[in-house]
Amino acid sequence: MDFAFDARTEELRARLLAFMDDHVHPAERIVHEQRAGLDSPWENVPVVEELKAEARRQGLWNLFLPDSEYGAGLTNLQYAPLAEIMGRSPQLAPTVTNCAAPDTGNMEVLAQFGDERQRKQWLEPLLAGEIRSAFAMTEPEVASSDATNITTHIERDGDEYVVTGRKWYISGAMHPDCRIFIVMGKTDPGGADIRRQQSMVLVPRDTPGVTITRAMRVFGYEDHYHGGHAEVVFDHARVPVSNLIGEEGGGFAIAQARLGPGRIHHCMRLIGMAERAIELMCRRAVSRDAFGKSLAQQGVVQNWIADARVAVEQLRLLVLKTAWMMDTVGNKGAHTEIQAIKIATPRTVVGILDRAIQLYGAGGVSQDFPLAELYAGARTLMIADGPDEVHQRSLARRELKKYR
Repeated sequence: MDFAFDARTEELRARLLAFMDDHVHPAERIVHEQRAGLDSPWENVPVVEELKAEARRQGLWNLFLPDSEYGAGLTNLQYAPLAEIMGRSPQLAPTVTNCAAPDTGNMEVLAQFGDERQRKQWLEPLLAGEIRSAFAMTEPEVASSDATNITTHIERDGDEYVVTGRKWYISGAMHPDCRIFIVMGKTDPGGADIRRQQSMVLVPRDTPGVTITRAMRVFGYEDHYHGGHAEVVFDHARVPVSNLIGEEGGGFAIAQARLGPGRIHHCMRLIGMAERAIELMCRRAVSRDAFGKSLAQQGVVQNWIADARVAVEQLRLLVLKTAWMMDTVGNKGAHTEIQAIKIATPRTVVGILDRAIQLYGAGGVSQDFPLAELYAGARTLMIADGPDEVHQRSLARRELKKYR
């Protein structure tokens, strides 16, 4: 395996690193200051809009989308080191480069499964960063780790679908520019094949019967950067039949196609979060003294830093291998590797961040450093896109099948 990045990747890495140093990292504190002066925490922050314009001007836009008709046309292997760089500022960098979830996954769904009208109406403005979107699958009343459990009904009534159900932790839904939901529900709840009961429909946010009831917090954070996480009620919301994505009964398969790239993108960014944590640990260790010597001379601190470096190098190799396999044998061929990184990466990065917080003491859990917010994001990814235990179950079954 060739471990060197190709020329295009190196060129984009250099430009993205400079963009991070010159624009993104200096803006991290400014975002908080500007948001404090807004009438609503969900309003667009001026510096974020300025960074979006700068990212577009520099050609650092839609890097995630492998379809060259709509995105940068990068392979997963080319995108991996770029997503890692963005992961050093996961709340800000993906947003200002139009590479933030859930919009990325929604754009992939529309590019792959949407028809010409749907792409024109929703994909093009999403690609341009003119609107935002949300993906509505998780429900509070059922164990959503099993997507076949969802209870939202999508019933056909003539030329319309009637959507009824309650969703929560719908990322992006609080953002003022969120204009469209991709909603997963059951069009055939009594169907014999439980994986053909579900469908996906496009529901504009301003559809009568759609109500955002509240913002959901994550460890106390509202995640303003990504448009928050909302509880949403669909009360007999009506949309045209033409808003169906793909075919009736195809929702489960579309969800799986959407989640594969999403999982590896999260893992790519998590490695960047871990790198930021290691940097912060090292800076803290060489600048603080305790018990007569610097923290950098304390054996336990040295162990934390060494273990973190080893773990990050291991994770990066596994993520790059997975990206390469997705490019060469497809998402299904890389199923085992995708599950492996989804299991290994969040839990390992959570451990690294935990040590970094410990090293910073009270500062580690404060708003003065990014560690607490990074921890909340990383810990959430042990649940999002399928909890660890679901991936472990599936991966173990695949391994055991070889011996049966």
